[in-house]
Amino acid sequence: MSDTLKLARDGHTAILTLDNPPANTFTRDNLIALKRQVLALNADRDVYALVITGGGEKFFSAGADLKQFAGGDKALAQTLAVLFGEAFEALSAFRGLSIAAINGYAMGGGLECALACDLRIAEEQTHLALPEASVGLLPCAGGTQNLPWLVGEGWAKRMILCGERVDAPTALRIGLIEQMVPAGEALTVALKLAEQAARQSPQALAACKSLIQAGRQQPIATSLIREREAFARLFDGEDQREGVNAFLEKRSPHWKNA
Repeated sequence: MSDTLKLARDGHTAILTLDNPPANTFTRDNLIALKRQVLALNADRDVYALVITGGGEKFFSAGADLKQFAGGDKALAQTLAVLFGEAFEALSAFRGLSIAAINGYAMGGGLECALACDLRIAEEQTHLALPEASVGLLPCAGGTQNLPWLVGEGWAKRMILCGERVDAPTALRIGLIEQMVPAGEALTVALKLAEQAARQSPQALAACKSLIQAGRQQPIATSLIREREAFARLFDGEDQREGVNAFLEKRSPHWKNA
C-alpha cells in the first residue's frame, strides 16, 4: 500500500481512501498501489463491495499533478498513462459492486477514477470536469470512452471538448452520478448501498455486472446467449441453492460465495 492510499473494512465492504493532500492527486506510487490493492480485494472472497473516496472535505481527487508534465517528458507521460489505465481498468473489472463516494472536486483523473466505478454518489458541493484539453492534454484513463457511455456523446463533448465543468445537480440530471447527497454524507450513503449489494448473492452479482459491462462491446444477440449460459453456470455453486431455499424457508440467505 502507498502512504496516500488507505484501506479499511466495514463488514463485506472494503473502503479505499485517497489521502494525498491538498488535492488527493494520483502519483506513480499510489496508482501502482491502487491496482495491486484492487486485485488483492478481487481475490478475497469475503469482500463483496468496494467504496473509494477522498480524504478531507474539499477534494475527491484532482487527478494527476500537472507539475509532472511541465518538462514535456514524453517517456514519463507514457509511463503514467499506462499506470492510470491499468489502475482504473482493474477498478472497472472488480467483480463486486464498486461505488465512488465523491466528497468534493473530481477533476481529470479523479473523475476518470469515479467513471471506472459502477455507481457514483456525489455531495451537493461537488464539481466534476475533464479539463485536460485546456492544458494541451487529453483524458487518458478511460475518460473519452466511459463518459459518453454515461451521459451521451453531446454532454461528453461539452465536458471534454469545451472544458465544461458541471455541478452536482447538473451531473445528476445528465446521468453522470446516480445520487446527490448533502455535504459530508457521500461515504455513509455509499456504504448503505454496499450493504444492500451484500444481501445479493455475490456470485450472481458478479455475473450480472459482467454481462452489463460486456454489452458495451458486443452485439445483443451474443449477450443474450451469454446471459443464458451465465444463468446455468450459477447452478454449479452452492449459493444458488442457498438463495432459493432461503426464500422458500422465509429466512435470510447465508452466502458462501462458492
